[in-house]
Amino acid sequence: MANHVSAKKRSRQNKVRNTINSQYLSKFRTALNKFKASVEAKNEQDIQKSYSAVNSIMAKALKKGIFKKENISRKLSSLSKQISKK
Repeated sequence: MANHVSAKKRSRQNKVRNTINSQYLSKFRTALNKFKASVEAKNEQDIQKSYSAVNSIMAKALKKGIFKKENISRKLSSLSKQISKK
């Protein structure tokens, strides 16, 4: 347990940030699963909607510092390849 005031504050901040980061990761995973389902179903409109949703969520996560830029570009590239393969 933290003894200093600053360490106690840091502990509180970490708990809050952890819940926020978990929410972003959960939104990302949900959107990614919807994208994969639409690719398997080969529904063109759903694919575009879900791809833009994943892109938006990942951009917001990048802005918050949850993902790194290289990670996002690699994942989006992989998703766009899945679209072109179908």
